[in-house]
Amino acid sequence: MPLMLDSSSMNGPMQVDQLDVDDLFGEGVGLSLSNARTPSKQLYQRVDDLRTRGCCQAIAWSKSGVIASISPDGKSVQARVPRADPADGSWALSEPTTIDLITATSSNPIVHLAWAPTAAHELAVIDATGRVAIVAFTGALNRPYPTRKWDDDHVDDLHAVVGCFWLNLASQHKNYHVVHGPAVKDATGYRYESSFVHAFGPWHPNPTRSALLCVTANGLLRLYWMQSGSNRFEETTMELESLSSSDDLITHASLHSDRNQIFIALATASRQLRLLRVTISWGIPQSDGKVPPGAQPLNPTMHAKHLAVSTWMPGLSGVTPCDPFMTQLSHIELLPSQMDSPGQPWAPINVLVVRTYLPALNAPYQETQTIIDRWELTHEPPPALHPAFEQMSSRTNHDTTPADKDPNCLQKLDPIIINNKILIGMHTINFGKRLCLAFSDGSIEYRDRFTLQETYNETNLDRVMTLHQAGLTFAEESPCLQAALSPTNCSVAQMLEDGRVKWNRLHYPMDNIGDSNQDATYAAVIAALTVAASAATFYHVNCDDILAVARPYAEKKNFTRDWVNEIVRMLKVPVDYSEETQNDNPVRNHSLQLCLSIINHMGFRGEFKPRSFSGKFALLSLNIRNTIILITFAINTPSNMREKLSPLDEHEVVDALSGCVKWSLDVISYLVDSLYSLLQEPQFMDLLQPSRFNEVSSYIQSQSNPALQLLLCSSSRGFLSSVCRRVLHMEALSNKAIEFYDRRAAIQNANDPSSHSKLPHELHRAYQKLHQITSSSLVKVQEVERLLNTFTSDVRVSYQSAFASLAAQHHKKEGGNAPEQKHMEAQIKSAQFHAELNILLSGQPPPPFLPVLRKFFTQDLPALKTQTDPAKLFFADFSLLEIQDSKRTLEARRAARRYVDVFRRVEITPPASLTTPPSPTPAPSQQGLNHQEGKGDEASKDATPQWRRCVRCAAVMEDVAGVRAGFMFVMSQQRRCSCGGYWVVLPKGAMAG
Repeated sequence: MPLMLDSSSMNGPMQVDQLDVDDLFGEGVGLSLSNARTPSKQLYQRVDDLRTRGCCQAIAWSKSGVIASISPDGKSVQARVPRADPADGSWALSEPTTIDLITATSSNPIVHLAWAPTAAHELAVIDATGRVAIVAFTGALNRPYPTRKWDDDHVDDLHAVVGCFWLNLASQHKNYHVVHGPAVKDATGYRYESSFVHAFGPWHPNPTRSALLCVTANGLLRLYWMQSGSNRFEETTMELESLSSSDDLITHASLHSDRNQIFIALATASRQLRLLRVTISWGIPQSDGKVPPGAQPLNPTMHAKHLAVSTWMPGLSGVTPCDPFMTQLSHIELLPSQMDSPGQPWAPINVLVVRTYLPALNAPYQETQTIIDRWELTHEPPPALHPAFEQMSSRTNHDTTPADKDPNCLQKLDPIIINNKILIGMHTINFGKRLCLAFSDGSIEYRDRFTLQETYNETNLDRVMTLHQAGLTFAEESPCLQAALSPTNCSVAQMLEDGRVKWNRLHYPMDNIGDSNQDATYAAVIAALTVAASAATFYHVNCDDILAVARPYAEKKNFTRDWVNEIVRMLKVPVDYSEETQNDNPVRNHSLQLCLSIINHMGFRGEFKPRSFSGKFALLSLNIRNTIILITFAINTPSNMREKLSPLDEHEVVDALSGCVKWSLDVISYLVDSLYSLLQEPQFMDLLQPSRFNEVSSYIQSQSNPALQLLLCSSSRGFLSSVCRRVLHMEALSNKAIEFYDRRAAIQNANDPSSHSKLPHELHRAYQKLHQITSSSLVKVQEVERLLNTFTSDVRVSYQSAFASLAAQHHKKEGGNAPEQKHMEAQIKSAQFHAELNILLSGQPPPPFLPVLRKFFTQDLPALKTQTDPAKLFFADFSLLEIQDSKRTLEARRAARRYVDVFRRVEITPPASLTTPPSPTPAPSQQGLNHQEGKGDEASKDATPQWRRCVRCAAVMEDVAGVRAGFMFVMSQQRRCSCGGYWVVLPKGAMAG
């Protein structure tokens, strides 16, 4: 027996804080050295709730990033979101917003929340008697609208919901899902692999819709579905079990889709475990193919078949000493069939039942314990009949086909025993290939779906699938009652014992991950973030909590560049648009928007603080793209909506577009003015020679002016060309409108000379404003567009010339070998792609750009300068762009409390009720919707519209509602910020949520 004070008998040297010698030999010291925490009363209550009903999840996390939770009194639902602090860009959880659409009573509280996988982000809210309300979050993360109310639902304890399931969305690849990762380390870096998982229905016939299935305590299956062409939920029911006694009541149920059918596992009060299969027929009528399936009327029906029956409490002999005391279950989970890897046999359906042990005060065993019992659905052939039965005449009157091949037996597997932990939540991730277990001590475990063995619990820098394998852990483990894992698996929301909601995200516990890809941990973290971000964007999942994990490394010199470079590699993001002219493909590239959004956020240091050079470039690129989209949708209304609305016939739309056009002209003017400044800078012009050309990038970054970067990068240059075309279109439109109104006014004056005293129509005034903006431009947009096209053509020719010489040399060396020639062409294409990617990431332009820039600054730009007034450009006000960040400029903006509305592109000021003193003299351009002419500061607080703020980049826009259809259609294109982040509605008089 080792000595108690012998350090060799312990796990490492003895620590003073682990064992105090005075306490050891003092009086009154207990003999128990256990560090186990005594379960709290709240935990006992939580376990009782889990044992009472199968649906009692009080916190849930949506794909859009909303954390919904039930209030401590059970009467309402609260919404929280992770959001970046406008002051410094750091991430935290917002204050809760109570959803007033749903209220309950203390006698019939809300007990369960479940998010749908749809783009409408629908939330099912279920109370203790099974009433179901559904709300959708579309415009803002903290302001839903109702899609189903529970006012007409029956209040009956037998209708209590014990299991629910939202149907999965139809896979965009029809038959399979793509699993991104792992990142496998090789000699040159990380290689990103992917695999496939079979995708099975049933699905709602409309690929953008889902449907909710609920099992009630009295054995009813309810299907809540949305009719085609309607925003109203309807209901279809079917009886699963006939209720004859209280022992038949269902306490827990788990549902899952498998091979285009729904499988349901039921646990009853009599400790039975039953498995059923349900098929859904949507009743779609036959059509001639002209009507898409998602638009046809639905009439669904359901059919159920019982497959197997067992008992979830097989006996009291027990696998552990505590097992005989664990006579109640707390969770049931059905795992659909899966393939471990291609070519392997399918793993059958599994049913997991969780039982927990919480010791009573005088119980013989004081350690907590969780047991996960497992069953496997198999086929057991029916017993052979005696030959005499085969000779019975009655057999001739029945079907003699072979026995049903459906699985009919639940085979018990070895249980999983987890000591000193109480399981409070179970989630499936990675399309069912992994289980995530949440425990009451705040810890999280990941287990393999096939073996239920722990995974992702060790650092593995050679094969990285998650951030855990790169060495990241959750910040701290606090005792909690419930937990909801984020859709990206990078953070968890926990409901603590005092009712508070805590956001716990992954972080690196050591001092530093390193500073370059030469550091193993640095490279592994980059790879893990890449896998997570790529999977999130591919499946339209909000990646804000991934940005929160990466935020602490924003100030590392090359971290953002290295991360975006890996995302481009993994997602194969198109970044080379040098071969295209007058094409809007860069605008449609959503993966490129993600890359720019990451660069923008990582370069953001606070709304009144200087941005990084790359952050400025990304900010302008994203906002140019957003302006193009808004103008495009306004002037190109979908053909199926033109009869109902015409946005350009509404003065609100024209006013908003006027702001977009003014902002776009400021961008073009800023670009030209900045290029003129470079033309006049001898230090820069000296760099346009072969010996010093490699200093261009460092020089323009030192000037903190992204104008030349916008020109060099083919994607941002494409944005600029597109916005020039939109501005020219709006100019022509305003000219036609003014001509129309002038002609009509002349006719009216000729017929009625007194009509000249009438005020012009609101739409007329809006077009007058637009015309005044376009006609007073400081630059000729046509000439700037021609300049951009010339530059693009020169880049294309220079690339072809530079790479053609290399190809010719290679062709001569290889003697015209065809395979080698194709290989060389692929290498040339790859070299051009990497050159453009390097420019996108603020790197040095390649050598082929030298002759292009020399021609541009010595011929093309001077020619444009003769057609403009450089003095007017020099003194122009570009404050709308929010790009000038001298200390004086930022302090002036802070003092004036000026913000730019992302949608209408005008300066707005916060409500006067804020503690910050109002600006003494508002700028003339501050004609926002919150400005009421003639009322001034006397406007009531209630008349002031609320603001929206982007949770990712902290941009703002006024929240407008109740206007005409055309304006709402155009504004609906601003459902998300220009950076791709979601909006939250700020409380009145507040600047942060």
